[in-house]
Amino acid sequence: MRKESLSRKTKETDIFVELNLDGNGVADIDTGIGFFDHMLSIIAVHGGVDLTVKCKGDLNVDGHHTVEDIGIVIGKLLERTLADKKGINRFACEYVPMDDALARSVIDLSGRSFLVYNAGHLTGYIGSYDADLTEEFFRAICSYGMINLHIDLLRGSNTHHMCEAIFKSFARALGSAIKITTNKILSTKGALE
Repeated sequence: MRKESLSRKTKETDIFVELNLDGNGVADIDTGIGFFDHMLSIIAVHGGVDLTVKCKGDLNVDGHHTVEDIGIVIGKLLERTLADKKGINRFACEYVPMDDALARSVIDLSGRSFLVYNAGHLTGYIGSYDADLTEEFFRAICSYGMINLHIDLLRGSNTHHMCEAIFKSFARALGSAIKITTNKILSTKGALE
């Protein structure tokens, strides 16, 4: 079973995350930021992974450290649980509509970190969640998970819908990319690192 957990404690955040890539979409999330809890639950449900996230962060400052640091921990766990990446599908592309919004995520679990984030017009607050932090979250996941990810928010006018479409498209792409589809490493060089 591809399952790992990790704790990370700094002066800004105290985080525990458990990730099971072979789960059933079960989420147990408590970050102190309601909308972000909802987005992390989306990753579990639509990615088909089990995800537990517990975080006590310096929300008296703002949500930046909480959101980014959770991305760091999830990224590290993805790198660990995928290990040598033998057998995984590796690539995936998913489009997700949410009413007025349409988002696309294209992922390569290549072992090389790169994020292209084309959703600069996703700004403002959704409850206590700063939508600007969406890019920081995905940048942290890519940097620490060694993932190549392209996110495009193709259209939308409602901030809630736009952000949710992004998270759902990412979740579905991740779920497709981590599936075991072969018995070899999908790389001409024989390794994904």
